Amino acid sequence: MTVELICVGTEILLGNIVNTNAAYMSEKLAGLGLSNYYQTVVGDNAGRLKATLETAVKRSDIVILCGGLGPTEDDLTKETAAEVMGRKLYEDEKAWKQIVKFFEKRKLNLTENNRKQAQVPEESIILYNKNGTAPGIIMEAPECKIILLPGPPGELIPMWETYVEDYLRKLSPEQFVSETVKICEAGESAVETELKDLIDKQTNPTIATYAKVGEVHIRVTAKGRDEKECRKLIKPVVKEIKQRFGAKIFTTDENVTLEQAVVQLMLENGMTLSTAESLTGGMLTSRLVNVPGVSDVLKQGFVTYSNKAKRKYLGVKRGTLDKRGAVSEQTAKEMAKGGASQTKTNVCVALTGIAGPDGGSEEKPVGLTYIAVCIEGKVKVKEYLFSGERQKIRESATTAALTLLRHYLLECLTEKTFGK
Repeated sequence: MTVELICVGTEILLGNIVNTNAAYMSEKLAGLGLSNYYQTVVGDNAGRLKATLETAVKRSDIVILCGGLGPTEDDLTKETAAEVMGRKLYEDEKAWKQIVKFFEKRKLNLTENNRKQAQVPEESIILYNKNGTAPGIIMEAPECKIILLPGPPGELIPMWETYVEDYLRKLSPEQFVSETVKICEAGESAVETELKDLIDKQTNPTIATYAKVGEVHIRVTAKGRDEKECRKLIKPVVKEIKQRFGAKIFTTDENVTLEQAVVQLMLENGMTLSTAESLTGGMLTSRLVNVPGVSDVLKQGFVTYSNKAKRKYLGVKRGTLDKRGAVSEQTAKEMAKGGASQTKTNVCVALTGIAGPDGGSEEKPVGLTYIAVCIEGKVKVKEYLFSGERQKIRESATTAALTLLRHYLLECLTEKTFGK
């Protein structure tokens, strides 16, 4: 079956917001084994939206629209879709009650135009919204099915997971199951080269690699009569990938992040952690704080952007800063040792570097970064040279710090120099 995506909103066309919904839905459709040949962004214009939708229903089995379900006059998706499908709108009592409850719970002023969101097309499946006001809608016809979803990702994603994914899965004559192997310490080209023989002879399951910041994800997808058959096909392929990449694999769970894997490793071994950040300005600590239960591991974070702060809070020597500079192997080492000493944690990760766009030189170019990990008084320091604009360099450094931390933890565990 073919699925077409239409994202509605002038703000997307103007570049005011990034269209993350399309990326999310595309990835989910691929995981379901559904073909997505067309994606369109349309502004808040009834005529252009109608023309786009009329074209879509003629060439695709399923059309998914997101955005344009709000209460204002320029929210036209539902009305336009109903017109194309030849259906009248009516007020759904349950949808209206949920909207009223949503406003009352948050002590917000409910205006009359919000009633517009309770209007739904006749003969439709209503996807009640637990995270917002606009319900989702499914309209079925022999030639095409249309699915309407709200635009905010915080509403779209839960609605997809609650209703849409199961609905789409039932429409497919075959079951598709995917498993994702997540790798750090290797680039996409190296991973693809290592898997070239498997990729060249793939039939079912298929193997696809995806580059992330500092990570590579390998998705293995199988099709079969049911999930059990798919899992049976996937198992030997994942086993072979594990044999080839070993400890570079940090998870085979789609929902587990690198920071979660690191925190879990530390929890299992009774370790405590502190951070000392200059270049990243708290980004590493923020990533770690995303993990539930991290309070049992993470004890303190330092953002020491200035040399004075490095000396005062981490005990970096003035002579080191004068002779080697703030961005140097020795400074990173002293930051990590100082952070661990000050907080009395088993582990401290330190980062210092040049994020740019200014501040670089021939000797120390923009992107030069030193990351140090101190475990029980022993320090490992690694030099990196990241490319890209300021934000990308900081993100790359953060992921590299998590990767180095994990690598050094595993190394010390193997040598049995720490842990329970």
